[in-house]
Amino acid sequence: MARPEDRSAQAVRLLRTIRLDPSDRFVFPVAAEPGEWAVTGTFLFWGRPIDQLEGKDRAAFRSGFVGVESLGFSTLVVVEEIREDEHRAAVEALARHIHSHLGAPTLDAATAAAAEELAFAASLADHDIGTLVAMHRLFEKGEIHEQYRTLKPRERTLGADGLHAQARAFTFHEMVDDEAPEERVDLIGMMGPKP
Repeated sequence: MARPEDRSAQAVRLLRTIRLDPSDRFVFPVAAEPGEWAVTGTFLFWGRPIDQLEGKDRAAFRSGFVGVESLGFSTLVVVEEIREDEHRAAVEALARHIHSHLGAPTLDAATAAAAEELAFAASLADHDIGTLVAMHRLFEKGEIHEQYRTLKPRERTLGADGLHAQARAFTFHEMVDDEAPEERVDLIGMMGPKP
């Protein structure tokens, strides 16, 4: 019989959309619903004239993860465990979109592509549960490049009075591609005003 720690070590993690404020509904052409399983969605921009994108489409290109149910965009995703039946349903949902909206020749081909997209998203979820992930896409010299940043929950420490938590709720851990120009994302500012 497997011990509880063995089961958790075998659990698959994936990215799930999260909405900390209503801005995604105004920034993107279609916003993902909070709680959808997510992929990077870069495939939505293949073959498109990236340098001609404007407004909401440009915002979606630059920073949008894609919910597999809605094909809507989300600025942030969170790392969570996914059950096998949920993973199967996510592959099926994304495969239906790839087949019906993106022109995959067969549902089998769409399913293979969807499984590959979810496998890549799972590789980005190799962080602690609850870690937030943000993405920034660039188009340079005819190629799409992606950068990812993580925001991890901090352990709570008590203040001098022994009762109240001290420090911020998250710490920043930046994953930077040395070849790309530096650009900053204000994740704390996106969370809204302080109480």
